[in-house]
Amino acid sequence: MIVLSNAGPLIALSKLNRLSLLSELYGTVHVPHTVQGEVVTSQGRPDAVTARLFLQHYRWPVLEASPEVIQDYRPPVALDAGERELLALARTLQDPLLLLDDEVARSEARRLGFRLKGTLGILVQAYRSEILPFSEVELLILEIAARPDIWIGEKLCNAVLDELRPPS
Repeated sequence: MIVLSNAGPLIALSKLNRLSLLSELYGTVHVPHTVQGEVVTSQGRPDAVTARLFLQHYRWPVLEASPEVIQDYRPPVALDAGERELLALARTLQDPLLLLDDEVARSEARRLGFRLKGTLGILVQAYRSEILPFSEVELLILEIAARPDIWIGEKLCNAVLDELRPPS
């Protein structure tokens, strides 16, 4: 299975210092060239340094869509350059898993029939795979909800926690 990541999950997991979860869950994650630029070139952000070092260490493949592949894909919604390259590349692959947080891009990916997982889904999968205990996943999700620099809503975080929380 090929896993392609957009910037959102890479940035969020970098801010949480949990990028290693991606390696533990998926082995290799492919990163579109534009997404890599979004994630590692933001000057002055400590998470950009963390992401750059992580990507260098794990040597994940950086994929660049040809101009023809990009031009061939005309989304009916406004997407940023990274989301557009991610979805254009995904259309050339057989049944990829897309790591994607932005709701507009997720809706477009669903329309195209792709499997999706966002940052919260990655944390849930880490819990269900017994990589992280519930107490740690709960803390990470509460941190996401509290941080203004991770753009995942508190309401969604609470809904995921309510569904995941073991019965008392």
